[in-house]
Amino acid sequence: MSEFSPFRGVRYDCERLGTDLGQVVAPPYDVIDDDQRAALEAHHPQNSVRLILPQGPTADDTDPSARAAAAGTGPATRYAAAAALLEAWQGAGVLRPDADARYYGYRMDFTGPHGDARHTIGVLGALHLPARPGEGDILPHERTLPKAKSDRLDLLRATRMNLDPIWGLSPASGLTELIDTSVELCSAIDEVGNRHRLFAIDDPARIAAISAAVAGAPLVLADGHHRFETACTSRDERRAGRGGAVGDPGADAILCFVVELVDHELCIQAIHRLVALPPGLDVVARLGDAFDLRILGANGPGGVDALEAAMHDEGGIGLAWGDHLLLATPRREITEPALAASEPEAVRGTDAALVEAVVVDRLGPDARWTYRHDLHEVAALAAKTPDTLGLLLRPVSVADTRAAAVARVRMPQKTTFFYPKPRTGMVFRSLDL
Repeated sequence: MSEFSPFRGVRYDCERLGTDLGQVVAPPYDVIDDDQRAALEAHHPQNSVRLILPQGPTADDTDPSARAAAAGTGPATRYAAAAALLEAWQGAGVLRPDADARYYGYRMDFTGPHGDARHTIGVLGALHLPARPGEGDILPHERTLPKAKSDRLDLLRATRMNLDPIWGLSPASGLTELIDTSVELCSAIDEVGNRHRLFAIDDPARIAAISAAVAGAPLVLADGHHRFETACTSRDERRAGRGGAVGDPGADAILCFVVELVDHELCIQAIHRLVALPPGLDVVARLGDAFDLRILGANGPGGVDALEAAMHDEGGIGLAWGDHLLLATPRREITEPALAASEPEAVRGTDAALVEAVVVDRLGPDARWTYRHDLHEVAALAAKTPDTLGLLLRPVSVADTRAAAVARVRMPQKTTFFYPKPRTGMVFRSLDL
């Protein structure tokens, strides 16, 4: 069973900052580039980006208490700087712990990909970690690309704080109705106009019902696989330091945003591929045996929209190759045996599986792959960058996501982009409360 518990959140003092936290919240750390980090820092001296992407103490730091705290941390590493900021902000009352453990309702209101009004409602709590990642009823959703975990591990070691939540999907029917959104604590509007709101859930009966609902079904990790594995590593380190004894309960859990696995609460977008190819590689020749390729038009915004519609209508993937846009429709006699040989049945219908099973080898070992969720951006980059192919994919449905979860299999890496992302800074979870 998935043990899920209330916790004492650490939050920005709304009497000091107001309940609009737009100036201090930030996107998830792994989508912030250097320019955006600098802009977030400029928004407010206590913006949470200084915690999740710390740069180290500086002589011109605008927070005197942070300078004083950093001076006593030893080596001026950026992780020590994050810990010093947390200490300074808590000491100055910028951040305060809530008096009692509770769940936190979280609602995001946004515009869907087709202009429709959408929302996602979930609950923030402490998800208890399994003995080992991949065991028990906490199920990885996707395979992951190799990625150094030392950065997030060093930050967790230094701060002993879950600064942003991972995302879990629960098939527990009726979970959404248990999430009380009547007592609003704070809100924020993000950079694209999405509204984020945090709510207090204090009623003991409602807390017990949420705990039971989440515990009654396996939990699928939608986002944050590396942070989940990092938390398990940190927990194991703490136990090893005690000779295997359990004595650090805060390290046995991680901050998690749990959403019911239903269509009306989830917006799943595709993740597209941008592939840097060796000079002179003929994409049509490499892929022509496995796909019927048809030029749909010129590479531009209107053409991309038309290509996207054709992908959905005809069941193909899109190619942005130089000035042209092509529809690639699979030749089933070639692609189906390749998929059967490499992917579990529950995920063979995803475009990501098709790319992994059929396209990757045909483009060769020298191809360099990157991933982006904006198909217009991918097509534009392919148009202006020589020897670069944009692979445009269709999003996975909630039904397909549920089917993979029920089958307990992982989708290929970079299959799903859950939108929007919760803001960092709405609430933190300390390992020491």
